[in-house]
Amino acid sequence: MALKISDIDETQAPLLEHLIELRTRLVRAVAALVIAFGICLYFADPILGFLIQPLKDAFPDGKGQLIFTKLYEVFFVELKVAIFAGFCLSFPIIANQLWAFIAPGLYAKEKKAFLPFLFATPVLFLAGASLAYYVVMPTAFKWFLGFEGQRGGLDVQALPTANEYLSLVMQFILAFGISFLLPVLLLLLNRAGIVERKQLAAARRYVIVGVVALAAIVTPPDPGSQLILAIPLWMLFEGSLVIMWLGERKKQDDPEEAGEESASSDADAA
Repeated sequence: MALKISDIDETQAPLLEHLIELRTRLVRAVAALVIAFGICLYFADPILGFLIQPLKDAFPDGKGQLIFTKLYEVFFVELKVAIFAGFCLSFPIIANQLWAFIAPGLYAKEKKAFLPFLFATPVLFLAGASLAYYVVMPTAFKWFLGFEGQRGGLDVQALPTANEYLSLVMQFILAFGISFLLPVLLLLLNRAGIVERKQLAAARRYVIVGVVALAAIVTPPDPGSQLILAIPLWMLFEGSLVIMWLGERKKQDDPEEAGEESASSDADAA
């Protein structure tokens, strides 16, 4: 049975009602974030242990350690972990409240066009974060630890602090997660008529240079992690072009949809 999406609401709610609804949605979103933060704070030690695992595996057996130089450092590290994990846990509820607020102002066609991006965003972010955790971080940490040894007759040892390590982990996860949202951005720009597939295809060489530059900026300065980010981003760009091409083919095969889009463009121009 096909999902029926209703068209734009007929009611013309006063501005005050919209503000009240916005406040309600924000309160629900904040409440979800606070509850998720409390849950994640209770499980902060296991979550931190999960995040430390790639570093532990990169050290030789029994030689790894994570230090803290300030008495309150680990406490604030656990707070950061709880906030970060709590936001990830509560994101579906936050996104649902955002959608519930803006959906009544969209036409049915606009809802159908926007919904796939709403579902694709957390999936792509999770894919990027998983790549960072399971592939990039172990590779990068082993490369970093390779600088241990003798320098000028003294032992050079890696003694990462808890706060610095968590900042590095969050940089990895956020950089890869947000970068993997490139197809969502490109497809939204294409749906909005801001960019066309032919324009992106013609600018492919510049996009590749931009992807490599982005990977060099958002990742630590080791070639391995930069390549591991740059190659998937390039593949996602090419996949976005394929999806755009399929969308163009669908419009050509559906004269009714093409006619509606043409009429909508004429109305906007008028």
